[in-house]
Amino acid sequence: MTERWTKWVQARLSEPVDIAWLGALRVLFGVTMCISMLRSIAYGWVDSFFVTPPFHFKYYGFAWLHPLPRVGMHLVFWSLAGLALLIALGLWFRVAAWLFALGFAYLQLLDVTTYLNHYYLATLLSFLLALSPADRWFSLKARREPAYAREQVPRVWHLLFRFQVGVVYTFAGLAKAHGDWLLHAQPLRIWLASRADLPLLGWMFHFDGVALAMSWAGFLFDSFVIWFLLWRRTRALAYAAVLVFHTLTRTLFPAIGMFSAIMVMVALVFFPAAWPRRVMRALHVPLPALAPSARDSLGRVPAWARAAVLVYCLLQLLIPLRFLAYGGDVRWHEQGMRFSWRVMVREKNGSVTFEVRQKSSGKRWLVFPRAYLTRHQELEMSGQPDLMLQLARHIQADYARRGYGEVEVRADAIASLNGRRRQRLIDPDADLTRVEDGFSKAAWILPAPTDPPPHLKPI
Repeated sequence: MTERWTKWVQARLSEPVDIAWLGALRVLFGVTMCISMLRSIAYGWVDSFFVTPPFHFKYYGFAWLHPLPRVGMHLVFWSLAGLALLIALGLWFRVAAWLFALGFAYLQLLDVTTYLNHYYLATLLSFLLALSPADRWFSLKARREPAYAREQVPRVWHLLFRFQVGVVYTFAGLAKAHGDWLLHAQPLRIWLASRADLPLLGWMFHFDGVALAMSWAGFLFDSFVIWFLLWRRTRALAYAAVLVFHTLTRTLFPAIGMFSAIMVMVALVFFPAAWPRRVMRALHVPLPALAPSARDSLGRVPAWARAAVLVYCLLQLLIPLRFLAYGGDVRWHEQGMRFSWRVMVREKNGSVTFEVRQKSSGKRWLVFPRAYLTRHQELEMSGQPDLMLQLARHIQADYARRGYGEVEVRADAIASLNGRRRQRLIDPDADLTRVEDGFSKAAWILPAPTDPPPHLKPI
């Protein structure tokens, strides 16, 4: 039985499918990321996120990564825009794709406060594309060298990209399966109240039931849209729902940036592999010329490749579930929050004041985060305990550099979750200079509030 199952899986993964979907994804991804890089330059985000801040929050194990000087950071963004364009064109694809993937990952690792779920997804997609034969159809290289072009690709690539998109939606749905979202419509109720002046749609947000209805719609969409995209009879309707949902989300919450565009793009992987050819025929666009070798047998996917795919898929399932090891409310303690596709599930704000105490003399100083951080960094840090720990260590080093010797650093951090009354987030008596950062449960983070969020009626 096991041997029969293994052979079936091997045959299924190696089964040839049309490569057109992968070529189309390459083009769309390259264009989208090129626009994203140019958008960051135009809006001044290169300076505000990477050049201006005197201090950057680091991911565990990546403290050695630092931003380049201003000219260097701008050069990185311009280079990534150019590389994304080369990816779309399919010119020098392998080099361009790997350089883009590594460069984009570098940007994401420079400062934790710039983390966004769709940037994480774009990073994963960039590496998957760099490994794939995405330039073997509808690319400049394939046009110049017809013998390089291919008509088919192993099904494992189609399944892998579908799996990746499915993981995003599924975990986004699971993250909304709690009382705040489904019973109290929080934090959506807070956000919609701030958009009541929106043309055409804003008037609806004055009605009490709208936020709850939209919360349930978001939960049901994220939880089940993948299954409707997989089913041929409901696929077109499900994709129409994707378009409507992400267009509405982008309209209501402009701060989500390119997330909607990326999700609309990657959801196309659920259509039959040959969908780009059908679109091109309908638009009377000439199809790429193929050499006879384009239909050569693909052979079986090697065992090491199947093992690599299995490991990757397991990691994509386990990483979002790591919050279970910590207990409590992940939206409060934040341990396991990042890289878990918890999209738009909390409105968390607070304030932090640090106290520095000189051990030799007992002198004390109050330190406000704005002395070290930009406004954006301060807002992000105020709800994330591990970032408070990083800043406390930085303050300790700064005071030592200035000749104050050995000091203790404590933090009075007060936060509100989804509109609840503010309460202390971390132990104010904990000397953060003695707390070790890592993957173990943080005992210095105080328990989450247990009371329900307030039910504020629209004005």
